[in-house]
Amino acid sequence: MQLIRTAVVGFGLAGSVFHAPAIAANPRYSLDFIVTANPERQALAQRRYPQARIVDTADELFARPGLDLAVLGTPPSSHAPLAHAALSRRIAVVVDKPFALTSVQGQELMDHAAEVGAPLTVYQNRRWDGEYLTLRKLLDEGALGEVYRFESRMERWSQEISKPWKADATAREGGGLLYDLGSHLIDQALQLFGPVTQVYGELSARRPQEKADDDDFVALLHANGVRSHLWMNLSAAQKGPRLRVLGSTAAYTKTTADLQEAQIIAGVLPGTPGYGEDPEQNWGVLGLDVALLPVPTERGNFPAFYELLAAALLDGGPLPVDPADAVEVLRIIEKVRARDC
Repeated sequence: MQLIRTAVVGFGLAGSVFHAPAIAANPRYSLDFIVTANPERQALAQRRYPQARIVDTADELFARPGLDLAVLGTPPSSHAPLAHAALSRRIAVVVDKPFALTSVQGQELMDHAAEVGAPLTVYQNRRWDGEYLTLRKLLDEGALGEVYRFESRMERWSQEISKPWKADATAREGGGLLYDLGSHLIDQALQLFGPVTQVYGELSARRPQEKADDDDFVALLHANGVRSHLWMNLSAAQKGPRLRVLGSTAAYTKTTADLQEAQIIAGVLPGTPGYGEDPEQNWGVLGLDVALLPVPTERGNFPAFYELLAAALLDGGPLPVDPADAVEVLRIIEKVRARDC
């Protein structure tokens, strides 16, 4: 069977938690290279993936022949240069979010991929969160009637900035929560409810060391009349519900978030029993306050991204995420920043 010869570039949270485990668990890929110059991460990568060659730099990686796919899990300011370098060698590319620093950069990457005929996609793994999949199912079934408000939150209490690049990065360099968690929440809203006609946002920096933003609110008016209210916050002493969706006949509320990230960090990897399964006590509820019914959470499935990508690269199927979607997310981020200035 033909294998997709793959390199994971960067072995921080993105590379070690989201990318490498899903790639290693999929029999259609071979994880041949991991790029990191950090000695501790090199040692961790070698322990976990002894078949992979560990290299220090992307330049060293791209100098080697025979690579099919480069997965970029590096800081945002490096996304466009690294993606262009891979595309110039006709290597397929997965770019972690944010796709680029600007919508213009994103469009240039799309144009480059089309010119050389190399596949290009964006890792929007939160399309496979359990609560998101559950909401999609409820919407498809018409369980809420006509939806008019979508509330979505990713909130934490995280007063320390553990990654040096995040501590140093300004918004112009891809720093801040709007680029980070905001890329997920905006993408989910667009996927669920379509194009937007109005954008409003509020950006704040609560932590003294923050150089960009860490407490954000974004409001979107979709062309179909739905209003999306999106919160991102790293100074939330008490978290709001992960999702609350109001419709003409019922509402759906999900208090807790998808657990796949926490599972992988704890060693529950894709393919192991219980992966992606939400415990019953975490299920959301559907209905009216006087008559609430628990709704089993759909199984979270981050590995689906790489399953779909393999089908695209080997079988001619569609890419798991159209990079044009990510460019539209960047356009909305740019409008929020322009209005907040």
